[in-house]
Amino acid sequence: MRFLRFALCALALPAQAQVEIEKPWARATAPGAAVAGGYMTIRNKGSAPDRLVGASSPAAARVELHVHIKEGEVVRMREVAGFDVPAGGAFELKPGGAHLMFMQIKRPFKEGEKVRVKLKFERAGEIGAEFHVGRLSESAPSHKH
Repeated sequence: MRFLRFALCALALPAQAQVEIEKPWARATAPGAAVAGGYMTIRNKGSAPDRLVGASSPAAARVELHVHIKEGEVVRMREVAGFDVPAGGAFELKPGGAHLMFMQIKRPFKEGEKVRVKLKFERAGEIGAEFHVGRLSESAPSHKH
């Protein structure tokens, strides 16, 4: 009976240790900008898939999950409900692809600053991350972890 109770408790624990956030970064924004993009790699070291289903930040009114979709010759951004992260795999958010969209930012993102973000996963729960702010023209992170 003790083993069964231990096993049930272990199953109830979140899989937070299984999900890692690598190289979180955001672009600096121009003065007066209302939105900013955020990027990272999500690595799932667990044996079950997970899904990023939301995010929030004190730096913005809200944070949305977006993708770029090509419609004919036009590329548009669309909000999506989540990003699947396969078991034992990774999912990359990058310029021109899947990304976080910081909506109604409170003030411009300046190069060298850090932006706190709370990421919400279906299995891992909430995970905090600090996004390094790079140059406005940056296409990949220049910082090292």
